[in-house]
Amino acid sequence: MDLMVQCDHLPRPGETLLADRCLEVPGGKGANQAVAAARCDAAVHMIGRVGDDAFGPRLLEQLRVEGLNIAGVATSLRTSSGLAIVSVDRNGENSIVVVPGANGLVSEADVDAHRQVIIDSDVLLLQLEIPLSTCIAAIRLARNAGVRVIMNPAPVNGSVKAEILDVDLLCPNQTEAAMLLGRAIENPEDALIAVCELANRGPRNVIITLGSDGVVWGDSEQSQWMKAFSIASVDTTAAGDAFVGSLAVFWAESGNLEIAIRHACAAGAIAATRHGAQPSLPYRDEVISLAQFAVDGPKYN
Repeated sequence: MDLMVQCDHLPRPGETLLADRCLEVPGGKGANQAVAAARCDAAVHMIGRVGDDAFGPRLLEQLRVEGLNIAGVATSLRTSSGLAIVSVDRNGENSIVVVPGANGLVSEADVDAHRQVIIDSDVLLLQLEIPLSTCIAAIRLARNAGVRVIMNPAPVNGSVKAEILDVDLLCPNQTEAAMLLGRAIENPEDALIAVCELANRGPRNVIITLGSDGVVWGDSEQSQWMKAFSIASVDTTAAGDAFVGSLAVFWAESGNLEIAIRHACAAGAIAATRHGAQPSLPYRDEVISLAQFAVDGPKYN
């Protein structure tokens, strides 16, 4: 559950702020990306956990409303559900503190219990709000079954094991990519170099999202840049999740990464013009309409 606090600016160390309001909004990177994919008309199965607190049933009900198959989402007893405290400033920028709760209990046994769901899928989409060992088990299972794997390495905490990078597509944002490489990424030019460096560490393809500066992507040998849509951002909280969830769908459908990225950019842009996490996620017709505008109207570089 996201506890979203809207304030004039993001708090500095030692500063106490008066916020405009606080909202409880269903969130979580895995759930956000699952809903984003479902709204793009994918058949989505989610594997995860909620706690037996007051938030758990609300989170599950929201996933049911969105049409997700949640047979793989268990309830952990005597445990809180995952919680994020999200501060959003007047420019739509945010800072987020995550308490894993039940997400930290998603185990290799959970992966094994739902192995057939993974094997039968077109894409396995993973984030790092669950234990690394669980992610690695899921990656191995999918790779052995020939299932395409997308890793959104968020949040990045400390060093990441090489097995986490043995994926078809690694999709960090600018900050996460910098943490993975151990150096700053200041601009698209830096990111173009970073893509190839990251691809040399294991993933077949890499995308780095740069917010208003667009997206860079490529492999170990080449990279390219796609500019962002010009939008009036009000809340970037789930823009990255909208990007990744829709990317998985359109890449699976088209087999063309550039086409998928164009649609994902459209999804992320739309989400940033709306408040909240899951409420901001766009539907397929909205994504296609804006992505088509990118082809028929202003061109990307």
